[in-house]
Amino acid sequence: MAESGRVDAVRTLLNRGASLQSKDEFGETPLHYAAENGEYKIVELLVRAGADITTKDDEGRIPVDNALQ
Repeated sequence: MAESGRVDAVRTLLNRGASLQSKDEFGETPLHYAAENGEYKIVELLVRAGADITTKDDEGRIPVDNALQ
């Protein structure tokens, strides 16, 4: 249930125009964080919405690198 709520929240944000490619002070995107935290349903949602899976953070890591940590 909680995971479903997070997915719904992300879906709502995307529907309201949230950027898929926003970066934080470390150069990480929402996809980096979803992958790092094992939020695979959110990863799928972001990728289906058009998130760039090759975007590198400030250390040169792509989201899949975060998933493997």
